[in-house]
Amino acid sequence: MNRQLIRTPICALAWALLATAAEPVYYPPPDAAGGWRTLSGAATIRKVAGMDVARLDQAFEYAQRTSQHGGLLVVRHGWLVYERYYGRGNRMANPSMASVGKAYASIACGIMLRDEHDKIPDGLDQKVFNERYLPEALPLDDPRKADISLGQLLTMAAGLHGDGANPGFVNGEPTKLDPLPRPDRSLGQDLVALRTPLWTDPGGGYSYCSNSPHIASIVLRHVTGMEMQQYLQQKLAKPMGWGEWGYATHINGVTLPHTPGGGNIAVHSTDALRFAYLLLHKGRWNSGQLVPADYVALCGRPSKYQKHAPFSLMFEVNADGHVAGAPRDAFFKSGAGGFGVYVIPSLDMVIYKMAGSDSQYGESLTGIPQNYPVDHSRDNWKPSPHTQFSDGPIGVDDGVRRTLEMVVAAVDE
Repeated sequence: MNRQLIRTPICALAWALLATAAEPVYYPPPDAAGGWRTLSGAATIRKVAGMDVARLDQAFEYAQRTSQHGGLLVVRHGWLVYERYYGRGNRMANPSMASVGKAYASIACGIMLRDEHDKIPDGLDQKVFNERYLPEALPLDDPRKADISLGQLLTMAAGLHGDGANPGFVNGEPTKLDPLPRPDRSLGQDLVALRTPLWTDPGGGYSYCSNSPHIASIVLRHVTGMEMQQYLQQKLAKPMGWGEWGYATHINGVTLPHTPGGGNIAVHSTDALRFAYLLLHKGRWNSGQLVPADYVALCGRPSKYQKHAPFSLMFEVNADGHVAGAPRDAFFKSGAGGFGVYVIPSLDMVIYKMAGSDSQYGESLTGIPQNYPVDHSRDNWKPSPHTQFSDGPIGVDDGVRRTLEMVVAAVDE
C-alpha cells in the first residue's frame, strides 16, 4: 500500500468513516448498573450531541406551564443530554402515564405477531371478533364487528365510538359524535370495551377510543396465555433492565382484573426513554431483536388500516408535516395530563415529556412505593384550562406538540 496515499485528506476521511461505521450501537445499562451515559457542560453537549442547552432550558420552562408536575428528558446520539424535573416529577417516580400506555400495548401486539405467528396467521389483517380471539364478545351486539381486524383496532379505525365528546374523522374531515351514555361498569372491564357501539363501519373512520387497544390486549391475552403486563415484563422490561414499574389498576376503589390496554402504564422516566430508544433502533436492544423491525417501521408511518387521520399503530405520525416544527419522520404518543414520548429517527433523538397532576402520582394507583423526596412546591398549582383532546385533527394536547417543536429547535449542528 502507498503510505503517502493514506495520508491524504480524502483517505483520512474514509478511514474515519469506516471507524465510525464499525462502532457498536450504544445501549444504556439499567439504572442500577450506572444507567444512561451523560454529558456535562453546554460546550460539550453542543460539540458531542449537537444540542443547544439554552434552547432546551426554554423548552423545559414551557413544559412547566403545561402540567402540574413533570420533567423533560432528551437523548441524542445515545447521550442523555438533558434531564430536569419540576413538582413531583422525579427519576424514581411512577406516575400513571395515561394514554402513553397505548403505545406499549401496540408494541406488545407487534411482538405477539412474531412470536405467536401460527396462532394469529393473518397478522394485522386478522379478524378478531370471533370464538378464537374474543369469545367473550359472542354473541355480537352488532354483526358488523365480525369484520374488525387487529390492525383496525390498533389504528383507531375499528369503527368504535370514541372517548368523551371527541369528534370522529372521515378522510380528514371532522364528524361530530354524540356522547355515549355512561357505561354499565357491572359488565366488567372487558365487556364494557367489547360492547362499545360502532359509529361507522370498520375502517370507515377514525375515532380516538381507549377501548380499542384494550380489546387488542384481550386478543393478546388469549393468544399468549398471559396478562399484557406479564408479557411486557418478559419481552421488554427484563431484557432491557427497567426499574420498578407497573400499571395504575387501582382506580376509584376498584381493582381492575386485567392489564388496561387503553393506558395507565407507570414506568420510571429513564425507562420511558429506553422504550423510545428501542423504537429508534428498530426494535433492537444489544444483541436481541426484541420487537420486529418491520412492525416498528409501521408505527412510524401512515397506516393502510386507517387513512382518516395522521395516526398509525397507536402513534401520531408527522408524515404530512402537520407538526410544522418537527421532521416528517417523527412519531410520538401523548397521554392525558401532558405526557409525551417521542421518536425522531432523522435526528437520532428520543424525548420524554413527563407530566401529570397530583392524582396521577398517587402510589395507591399502582401499589408501587414512591420512595423519593417529593417536591410539594406545585401542589396547589393549576394549569390553564385545557384538555388532551382540545387541539388539532386527532386531538393531541398542544403542549405535547409544541414541546416537540421546541426540542427540535434546540438541535444545533
